[in-house]
Amino acid sequence: MIRYQPPIADIAFALEHVVGYPEIANLPGFEHADLDTVVDLIEQCGEFMAEVVAPTNQTGDVQGARRQPDGSVLTPDGFAEAYHQYVEAGWGSVPLPEQFGGGGFPRTVGLIIQELMTSANMAFALCPLLTQGAIEALLHYGDDAQKLRYLPKMVSGEWTGTMNLTEPQAGSDVGALTTRAVPQADGSFAITGQKIFITFGDHDMSEQIVHLVLARTPGAPAGTKGISCFIVPKFLVNDDESLGERNSVHTVSLEHKMGIHGAPTCVLSYEEATGYLIGEENLGMRIMFVMMNSARLSVGMQGLAVGELAYQQSLAYAQERRQGLAIGATGAESAIIEFPDVRRMLMTQRASLAALRYVMLLDASYVDRSTHDPDPAVRARANEIVGILTPICKSFGSDLGNELTSLALQIHGGMGYIEETGVAQHVRDVRIAAIYEGTNGIQAADLVGRKLGVRGGASVLEFLATMREVAAELADAGSEFDTIRDELGRQFDALEEATHWMLRTGHIDPNAVLAGSTPYLRMWGLCAGGWLLARAAVAAPATGDIALAESQLVLARFYAEQLLPQCAGLLGAATAGSSDLFALDAYQLAGAASRVRR
Repeated sequence: MIRYQPPIADIAFALEHVVGYPEIANLPGFEHADLDTVVDLIEQCGEFMAEVVAPTNQTGDVQGARRQPDGSVLTPDGFAEAYHQYVEAGWGSVPLPEQFGGGGFPRTVGLIIQELMTSANMAFALCPLLTQGAIEALLHYGDDAQKLRYLPKMVSGEWTGTMNLTEPQAGSDVGALTTRAVPQADGSFAITGQKIFITFGDHDMSEQIVHLVLARTPGAPAGTKGISCFIVPKFLVNDDESLGERNSVHTVSLEHKMGIHGAPTCVLSYEEATGYLIGEENLGMRIMFVMMNSARLSVGMQGLAVGELAYQQSLAYAQERRQGLAIGATGAESAIIEFPDVRRMLMTQRASLAALRYVMLLDASYVDRSTHDPDPAVRARANEIVGILTPICKSFGSDLGNELTSLALQIHGGMGYIEETGVAQHVRDVRIAAIYEGTNGIQAADLVGRKLGVRGGASVLEFLATMREVAAELADAGSEFDTIRDELGRQFDALEEATHWMLRTGHIDPNAVLAGSTPYLRMWGLCAGGWLLARAAVAAPATGDIALAESQLVLARFYAEQLLPQCAGLLGAATAGSSDLFALDAYQLAGAASRVRR
């Protein structure tokens, strides 16, 4: 495998010229996080991730996490040492509140740190990612005593956190969970049940693990309305803040997974474990969504991050691998980068990654506006845009992660299918991103079922109108931008047509809207990426960097001409309705072969 090269220049350009980071740095509370400071910070972070974390990636894949006979869990060689250096350097605390020892930097900066760490080692990065989700849940709903007890060491990274949602019978349908929480005389609860798929549910990287567990109290309403959330620490905490006796939560087994082998995915058994209610009873779903919404943008970013690493590896291989003669070449064999189809795959990776990075950082920038802008109206509108962009980021980002890593494997040819090159690991690792934190189908349902109807559809249509404003900038930029402007216009028309269909149909036939939700979300992802690439191409000449301006123009044009037209091609699927999806029963779906066997 190649040495990971953090794409600092690409990130810095995105911050300054595409997503408006200087405006974020001017918001109250972010004065210390100016652009120059942030670029210096991410340069240092990139070096750390490349030098300390990245060398653990392939080792983690080969070794995997291991459950010991006593039930404890060991992470692969190097993970614990790298994590201790990560904590000492303070990278996890950068975007967290200063009140609890954090750096108070914007969420946008935190997302960049997550990208750099995930490119270095996705399995390793999952531990800090989930800890951040648990921290945000406690910040929103924990009482003062809980915040003071748990947050300082979670913010520093000395203690890690988990999300305990899923049970064998309750996956996406969280309301089916049966874990019990029985009140105790001292105000605590006895938690009993089993949770599955708990990432970093046990490990040797930190001294304490703070589990956030969904459970039902006696007499709670059925379904999602009767779920509460509890802090269940691995070790009870004494009054003097030292760690006390081991709580009654144990790792039953580790899942054997397709990828992210270095991250222990645990089956946890709670046997009257001591837990502490967060907020009020039956608020568990609200608290869960704080954790989930934080994680969804980060999971979309995983598609970008692993796709970036896979692209770097496939680009290096395409330059080194010599085979055949390209048209016009003479003498020795040509590097495969000289063949048009390999170039097509590399350009698809490069343009898609740039588009993804812009969309992810734009979403994060609106998160910062929604929390720190002094104008309530601006905060409210930013929150609406976050609602639109987050399911798009999670779904489009993780889907492209699958597609771009697959292209990287294809570029490697037969050697890509051989594990020793390491490229297959990227395909295996990123595959989970489209599944966890709400499958991509759930993201699409959220987009059409909750976000599309905000203010009767006005919210999403206003955002589309904002995207259309780039046409005037492209017209002023010169004739070389004409094809970008024309293609964006056609695809925005298709997206708007699909949006109006969704708004008309949703009240009449919700199943029809859900049937088209996944292609509709992809239309949004394609258009948002094309829009921001166009903005980047228009902005780049002002940097004075001729090579940068040329590359941004080529990327925007390639994307507009060769990738963006997929949007209009999805219009039929987005608006086809659901009748054909349910026209065949299970016996008919089995096909002729099943009938012959009978």
